[in-house]
Amino acid sequence: MEQIRVRVEGMTCGGCSKRLQGLLAAVAGVSQVEVSHERGEAVVEADLSQVSLAQLHAVIEDAGFDVV
Repeated sequence: MEQIRVRVEGMTCGGCSKRLQGLLAAVAGVSQVEVSHERGEAVVEADLSQVSLAQLHAVIEDAGFDVV
C-alpha cells in the first residue's frame, strides 16, 4: 500500500470533502481515504498495482474539483 497526497482545489465545505471521500473510497484498490477541505487535500492509501494516480485524479476531476 502506498500513501498518496493530492492537492485539491474547489472544495468549500465539509459536504464537498465528505462526497469526494466517498467517491475515492469506492475505487477498487483504495483502502483508506481522508479528505480535508480546510487543507485542500486528499490523502489516499491505495494498492498502486490495482489503481493508478491518473485514475484517482480522474475521480477528483469528475467530481468537479481541480487537482493541483
